[in-house]
Amino acid sequence: MELRIFTEPQQGASYDDQLRVAKAAEELGYDAFFRSDHILKMGSASGLPGPTDAWVTLGALARETQRIRLGTLVTAATFRHPSMLAIAVAQVDQMSGGRVEFGLGSGWYDAEHTAYGIPMPEIKERFDLYSEQLAVLTGLWETPEGETFSFDGEHYQLAEAPGLPKPAQRPRPPVIIGGGGKKRTPQLAARYADEFNLPFTDADTALAQFQRVEAAAAEIGRDGKEIVRSAAQVVAIGRDEAEFTRRAAAIGREPGEVRQNGIAGTPAEAVDKIGAWVEKTGVTRLYLQVLDLSDLDHLELIATEVARQLG
Repeated sequence: MELRIFTEPQQGASYDDQLRVAKAAEELGYDAFFRSDHILKMGSASGLPGPTDAWVTLGALARETQRIRLGTLVTAATFRHPSMLAIAVAQVDQMSGGRVEFGLGSGWYDAEHTAYGIPMPEIKERFDLYSEQLAVLTGLWETPEGETFSFDGEHYQLAEAPGLPKPAQRPRPPVIIGGGGKKRTPQLAARYADEFNLPFTDADTALAQFQRVEAAAAEIGRDGKEIVRSAAQVVAIGRDEAEFTRRAAAIGREPGEVRQNGIAGTPAEAVDKIGAWVEKTGVTRLYLQVLDLSDLDHLELIATEVARQLG
């Protein structure tokens, strides 16, 4: 089981806050540091000092870390033109020495699109954009040096693009796709995904979606077991009940609710919950959503008392 740290900087985190967490995660042996790609806070958080761009941040972290994998869960297809995104991601992959993992989704948060004047099409058009972006991104990365890539889609047209720079990882960085859509999401995952992620759901729902992805892969002649299964869950763990309750309160969650819907409670409870997920769903990666980025002791506790027991 790989444990990855997943952060939500739009809730209120500077670059320096993220750097501290990423460095701590690397030192403590976590597999990866991931962040969301949002530009507006959610809920009652202040959001101060304001949003940080996901790929600018990851480029800087690439030069400040040595081992840990870096990525987004997930970049929104509505935010950037795929050609420019392909260049940015390839550059960060080069800057990190090949440690980028690229998560892409269709986009969903209406309020941030309204606030910043970003078009937010209806769901069908968003998925059309999403599908074309996956084709463009992977096409640019996978085109051999010295050759060109062209694409004639409804939303994007490229003519003899050199597809430079190339990412350090060949033919491309791993692609992460996720979500609960029952038809188009599994089809896109079957075609493009190296990993499929189910965020903030229960194990039964996750298993059903993993099975849809495997079935969609089989339809196009791909072995669905090539696609890594992963999940994302909020985390709040304490050495005792008082410490757990304090951590739950710090992220605005009730103890009973977060115990049911996340990886929460004592270290023993967390190990049992993760074990149950593995047994039911076959996940091999777990993204722990850390919402209090000032609490580095939380990361240390999980690394020493939970990860150690997972082996």
